Amino acid sequence: MTARLPLTKYHQIYLVLREQLQEGRFAQGMPAEMELARQFGVGRVTVRHAMEQLVADGLIVRVVGRGTFPKAAPAAGLMRDAAVQAQPTRLAGLMENIVSASRSTTVKVLDWRTVAAPEAVASALLLPLGEPVKKAVRRRSSREGPLSYITTYMPLHLVAGMSRRDLASKPVLQLLEEAGVELGRAQQTISARQADAVVAHELGVAIGSALLAVRRRVFDAQDRPVQWLEGLYRPDRYEYLMEVSRIGSVDARISVKDQGSAA
Repeated sequence: MTARLPLTKYHQIYLVLREQLQEGRFAQGMPAEMELARQFGVGRVTVRHAMEQLVADGLIVRVVGRGTFPKAAPAAGLMRDAAVQAQPTRLAGLMENIVSASRSTTVKVLDWRTVAAPEAVASALLLPLGEPVKKAVRRRSSREGPLSYITTYMPLHLVAGMSRRDLASKPVLQLLEEAGVELGRAQQTISARQADAVVAHELGVAIGSALLAVRRRVFDAQDRPVQWLEGLYRPDRYEYLMEVSRIGSVDARISVKDQGSAA
């Protein structure tokens, strides 16, 4: 049984709202505190504490007489940080490793639909804000149980022949290659993140558990963005290894842990 972290109710609400903000759900403004209180089944004071934490983190701004709105800066800052911190990854090696790792895991497609690109996604894929893109949400599992929760966005014209069944049987990079995309390079950042209510349920962990967070932008041979990936991984079942050469290239490899050791 997974040990529960002593999270307060307001912090659980904060985690959920932070995730929704990152997905761009409140582009036109956030619901009032009373509405949020009804949605979460809590008192207004609890919601107010969560909102104050979002303000302190610089994720939202309150405008007197108008309402509460997400700040635009974090999404732009994310891409600037990625450009500064991300090393060029040898995509061919990473592709081979992803395909190899997929053979020992299974995938459940949780979502596959067309959505309006939120700010972070539009910025990553160099598309206008709100441009239709294809969104895929997948949960990958090993023999030990749920392993990762991966959200992928791609331009519509690249996925015309891609189906839900394809996503369950092959890695997205392989499907893009089969669709005629000549893969080039990738940029990625690796950090940590706490599990919100949705991710915690899918991965079988407690809300607030620490997860490995990977953000990856993949380009084609003409240096056009073709994929934006946001992956959350259980660190007890997943490893991410990188080898950095003296000339600056990075060989990234992933490992699925099996009974405590890397597969």
